[in-house]
Parts: sequence; structure tokens; C-alpha cells
Amino acid sequence: MLIVHIADITMFYAPASGGVRTYLDAKHHRLDAMPGVRHSLLIPGPSARDANGIYQVPAPPLPFGKGYRFPVRLTPWCNELRRLKPDLIEVGDPYLTAWAALEARRKLDVPVIGFYHSDLPLLVSNRMGNWFTPNVEAYVSKLYGNFDRVLAPSQVMADKLRRLGVRDVHVQPLGVDLNTFHPDRRDPHLRAQLGLPDTTRLLVFAGRGSREKNLPVLLECMGHLGRHYHLLLVGSNMPTNVPDNVSVIDHFCPADEVARLLASADLLLHAGDQETFGLVILEAMASATPVVAVRAGAFGEIVNDQCGRLCQANDSQAMAGAVREIFEAGVRPLGAQARRHVEQHYSWDSVVDGLLLHYQAVLGLSPQVRAHA
Repeated sequence: MLIVHIADITMFYAPASGGVRTYLDAKHHRLDAMPGVRHSLLIPGPSARDANGIYQVPAPPLPFGKGYRFPVRLTPWCNELRRLKPDLIEVGDPYLTAWAALEARRKLDVPVIGFYHSDLPLLVSNRMGNWFTPNVEAYVSKLYGNFDRVLAPSQVMADKLRRLGVRDVHVQPLGVDLNTFHPDRRDPHLRAQLGLPDTTRLLVFAGRGSREKNLPVLLECMGHLGRHYHLLLVGSNMPTNVPDNVSVIDHFCPADEVARLLASADLLLHAGDQETFGLVILEAMASATPVVAVRAGAFGEIVNDQCGRLCQANDSQAMAGAVREIFEAGVRPLGAQARRHVEQHYSWDSVVDGLLLHYQAVLGLSPQVRAHA
């Protein structure tokens, strides 16, 4: 049997990492179970070791990086790729590992796909101002112009790359674990645990408390909504000075705990206006929890009126109005429709099917129909 060996390489993999690790773990699990496919995952670690197809390459920890490591030497990554001899390499970040993959392509004569998970020019401008934007855009254009195919998680991101002159860009949405994030995870005791009456309308946000999440908008929204509504903020770096109708779980929570909280809330709130995709929105919808988010970034591609509401960005009154509208429309019917929507469009099995079509295209193979593992 012909075995196709696919290797993923990224520095975006840490104990508390977000969407990229979720994507890679879901893909590794499914590709590894498929006949005719071998999948290797190269990630940074404290020392060189491997287990179950995951290969750690030594890299120093990033200061204050919450477990992330930043590769600084090209050679170990190139050597590991040359040793593994994959038929195709997928790159998951725009840093040193990307250049290691391109160097391995020259040695191995294999195609390399770049997945543009994060908007690098926007990240840099948020932290360092717009002075560096032209240089960062030129860097992104040069790097991603070298790949045999470029994948973006949303149309918004694909359009940005095309404006930078990158060609052969394809939209490949991410997915959600429909078993982990499920309405059956609902905990009827959550309100009591938070010291809230059963009649409280419970809202939730889960994610990092970084600046681009625009958490002050959520806090202002809760001021407009009043005491019959309560917001639960879940994740690291959350604000400590919050209104009386806001509770905080200020640490990273594993997926099972996030699933319990999402399924137990009435509604997910998200004010981030720079999201490249929005996995937590899918996770809420899979939990039969409707969404109120801002009309910005990739959210317009995920949320429709059958699953929730979109409102003006950076407008807490508009967000409060959208929340009230959801409750007037009926939370449960919208939640059931949200669950059906992700079942139809965002299962990890369908995502992997889409990835396989990209891989087959760059490898020059005929598309194969497969049964899901």
C-alpha cells in the first residue's frame, strides 16, 4: 500500500495553547487512524524526543510565554525533517520553522503548504505601532509567496494575503470537536456554584484576556444589561476590577471544563474585532449556545441569524441590544439551530476531508474518497 507521509511543523504548540494546537491535535488523531497515511508533528520542546508521531525539537522557553518555546536554530529542525523524509510539509507559523520547511523542500524536493493562522502585520501593529507594518507586510508577502499552496482559515484572511500579492490562497475553515462540545455537557448546578438565582440570564466569554479581545466592551455591556444578566469570564489574564454582575475564572481551563461552562450558559459574548477565525464561537454553537459577536474579522462568516446576532464593533450599547434580542427570539431554538449548523459544516472530519483535497492537489494525486475513522 502506498503510504503518504505528511509532516506538520510549528512553534505554536504549548500546554495552554489555543486554536493551532486544537487544529493540529484533531488532525493528528484523524490522519493517524487513516490507512495509507502517516502523520508526523514537529513541535518545540525542552529536549529531543518523540512519541506517537509527535517529535520534539529542542528550543528555549519564551520569557513570560506561558509554556511557548521560540526556536532560534534552523539546523535541528532541518535535520529532523530530512531524517523523517515526509512527502509533504505543512507550516503552522511564520517564524523560523517556516524557513526550516522551505530549506527541507530544497533538500527533499517535496511540496510545502503554509497555513496562515495568525495575522502577523496586525499582531505587530497592535504591540509596536504602525511604523513596522510595511516591513512586516513585505515579510509575509515574501514568505508565503514561497509556498506551493497557502491555506487561510477565513475569507477575510485569504483576502488580506491576496492584497499582499500572495497567490494560490485557499480558504480552509477549522472545525470543532462535536463530542467534547455538546449540549449534554450542561451543568444545572453552575448558577448555584456562582451564587446566582436560577432565573439569572447567564452569559459567558472564554479565551485569553488579551487587548484585541476588547473585554472592556463586554464589561460596559453588562452595565447596560443590569443585574438580571450575569457574565462569566473564563481564561488567563482576565480583568480583576469588574462589575457586580461579572464573575471571573482567571486561569486556563482544559477543554472539558470549557465545554461544561459553555453548555451551561445561555449565550456566548465576543467583542474581539480582529479574529482570524473564532474557534470558541464554534465551540459555543456546538454546545447549543447561541452567540452575540461583533460584525468584524471572520465572525460574519460563521455567525448567522439562525445561530445568534452580530452587532457593531466597539459599541457596548449595540451589544446589549443584541443580547436582549436573542432572549426575545428564544435562546433554546437558536441554540438548537446553532448545533445543527456546526454539525453540517464544521466537524473535524469534514475539515480533514478538505485538507486531504489540498494535499492531493499539491502532490498530484487523484482525490480519494474515504470513510471517516
